[in-house]
Amino acid sequence: MQRKAYVPGVAVLLAAALTACTGSGDDGTTDDPRPGEVTASASTAQPGRYDTLPEACGSIDDDTLEALLPGLKQLPDAEQREEAYEGRATLTYDTDRKAGCRWKVESPTATDYLFVDFERVVSFSGAVSDDSKAQEVYGGKVAAADLPEPSPSTTEGEADGDSSANPSQSAAPSDSATSSASPKSPDSSGSSGSSDLSGPVTASSAPASLQPRTLDGLGDEAFLDDALGTSRQRTVTVVFRTSNVIVTVEYEEQPATTTDVPDSEEMQDKARNLAELLAEAFDE
Repeated sequence: MQRKAYVPGVAVLLAAALTACTGSGDDGTTDDPRPGEVTASASTAQPGRYDTLPEACGSIDDDTLEALLPGLKQLPDAEQREEAYEGRATLTYDTDRKAGCRWKVESPTATDYLFVDFERVVSFSGAVSDDSKAQEVYGGKVAAADLPEPSPSTTEGEADGDSSANPSQSAAPSDSATSSASPKSPDSSGSSGSSDLSGPVTASSAPASLQPRTLDGLGDEAFLDDALGTSRQRTVTVVFRTSNVIVTVEYEEQPATTTDVPDSEEMQDKARNLAELLAEAFDE
């Protein structure tokens, strides 16, 4: 049995009939959508500002790396030193969505670790913008950090690490904060001389200006975390969001001896300076 031939004229008539049913009225305007119905143009959210990511291992210049990793220049072998400067890229299957790099350098006094991670957030919902999705992801990181509530007496300057906001408090923190948040001054033998290091450091034992906190003036939103482990390694983490990209800087130092404690203020300053350099690069 032969198939019926396709008749173009029938298709034209059907199209005309459908147009008559759904087309515009006599006044030239289109029919209003049904109640609760969203038009295609209204449901399309805006894409994020960034559609690519920088190469993570090449995002930090040598001078900055040397400031963060003092043992770099002390490495005797030229090939080993070159590899240490280059860092090691983290495994990723889409460098436009996720990119990271790690550095590890040992010195006679400590082992320093640096990790930089770039994450470009993409919303796969037409009703949610990339920026809104990135805000949601960033919020999850803030919740996971479990930042302490700021003290009612803490001023904005102190919370952001500005010691000039309350010089008396910054210059003379409590005894417990001094002994646990940073090492004591070295004695003539070069040892830190710290004897009150029996317990782990907590956020409440550090001066207000050094506690984990949100940061102003870094990207669209940012926070800093500072943790001292039981083996005296300190990890300072700075996370910031700029549009639909979330950047994480993780800076860790493990002293060579268990009697030394990495200086919190110094490590925080270095981590924040790096984060600010990365944020400026995104704005260029």
